[in-house]
Amino acid sequence: MELLTASSATFSPLPSNFPSFTFKATISKSWKSQPGIVEARLQGFLLRTRTTISKRLGICCNSVGPFKEEFLFQHFCQLNKGFSSQCGLISIRYRSSLLKVRSCSDRIRQCVSVLFVQLVFTAMLVTSTTIALSETPSLALSEENRLFLEAWRTIDRAYVDKTFNGQSWFRYRENALRNEPMNTREETYMAIRKMLATLDDPFTRFLEPEKFNSLRSGTQGALTGVGLSIGYPTASDGSSAGLLVISSMPGGPANRAGILSGDVILAIDDTSTESMGIYDAAERLQGPEGSPVELTVHSGAEIRHLALTREKVSLNPVKSRLCVVPGSGKSSPRIGYIKLTSFNQNASGAVREAIDTLRSNSVNAFVLDLRDNSGGLFPEGIEIAKIWLDKGVIVYICDSRGVRDIYDTDGTDALAASEPLAVLVNKGTASASEILAGALKDNKRAVLFGEPTYGKGKIQSVFQLSDGSGLAVTVARYETPAHTDIDKVGVIPDHPLPKTFPKDEDGFCGCLQDSASTCNINGGQLFAR
Repeated sequence: MELLTASSATFSPLPSNFPSFTFKATISKSWKSQPGIVEARLQGFLLRTRTTISKRLGICCNSVGPFKEEFLFQHFCQLNKGFSSQCGLISIRYRSSLLKVRSCSDRIRQCVSVLFVQLVFTAMLVTSTTIALSETPSLALSEENRLFLEAWRTIDRAYVDKTFNGQSWFRYRENALRNEPMNTREETYMAIRKMLATLDDPFTRFLEPEKFNSLRSGTQGALTGVGLSIGYPTASDGSSAGLLVISSMPGGPANRAGILSGDVILAIDDTSTESMGIYDAAERLQGPEGSPVELTVHSGAEIRHLALTREKVSLNPVKSRLCVVPGSGKSSPRIGYIKLTSFNQNASGAVREAIDTLRSNSVNAFVLDLRDNSGGLFPEGIEIAKIWLDKGVIVYICDSRGVRDIYDTDGTDALAASEPLAVLVNKGTASASEILAGALKDNKRAVLFGEPTYGKGKIQSVFQLSDGSGLAVTVARYETPAHTDIDKVGVIPDHPLPKTFPKDEDGFCGCLQDSASTCNINGGQLFAR
């Protein structure tokens, strides 16, 4: 669409004997082409005035010629005031010459003033035209372009790294609108994925409408799959190429098949996972209830080929049990064990319910098991931290400029802030679980047992786009209350756990109750710093 055709304007307010001054603006712009180009040509003749006074007659005259390289105003009047024997004649000639000099000077000032006004007007017109054309009219954009720009603006506003991985984000937008095909919805999705890939952030990704709905249903408490939480291997793992199993949901299809935290998925349905994204893999693992999926898994020194059947996985995030440790009479430790498997929207309520139930059985200490909990909803992690803390900072939210926000508690939501507390973690403890574990450790509310956690120190938010698709965007990084950045490092526990220490509630109680077991931990040692 041509927004503005070529046009010109001529300004000639001077007398006919004064050279013309012409401004010509040529504008050509299409919404798909390059931005409008405004050319301004100043054509014509510029004034050079030479003022002289005849040595003999004392007459001031002017001549007009073309300018060469610059404005040249010569005002040179030479008066020849030779004395004559007739004083009256001398006086008349002198006064006549002086009047003509003043008249010539006035004409020069008038010409210069008119020329200056023309130049100022021309500059203002060129500037205003350029500004007007620099804004892309919304009507010139197709529906696909508008969807792409919606995604671009979301990243522009929310992404944590304002250098956008060292690139000009505005220039990328212009280049993409000019060069990327966006004639169909799939082409637009591809352009959005390509844009996000330039950020080199595996956690910032595009979600088609069905994936967006699947993610939302997962945080609401149920999904259909094999019960695995996966992530990217870190350099310290020394793992083979593939996707790392962060956690295997107890009782799920993968857990029953013997897939454990730390195993590596090499292929899903014969498709290699070496260059597969975790969200592409998650989509492949999910599917209709009762449908089969085949996995190739590297477990220890063994490579296993497993055929699993997808099931409706209930995401009840909490399991609890009372463990009574042998002792003398009423002093016998009564430990309330709480296993938290995920941070969905039911998590904080389920933890509160478990604490109330255990307290009705007169518990005098708690163990919170966060092993293989890969995280979930950030607000739920904050709410669960408030349950255990009477006051203090929970987490610092940071961006490229430093601390941006602080989440803390004043104790009004505390439910179990006084009883001894131990927290169990491992390399499957990630994201919101690490926020909770770090808050309890740095506030000296709990003793941590296990191994260093996964080390995901970034926070994502999910944004829905107008067509039902969505973006998961890294919006911040976080630091623990002691200002520890755990990204790719993890939360370091206070004490290790025995390698044979079980992950289920029945096995946990057995280890505490059997002093001869290799996994036994003395009840008193469990809560000692």
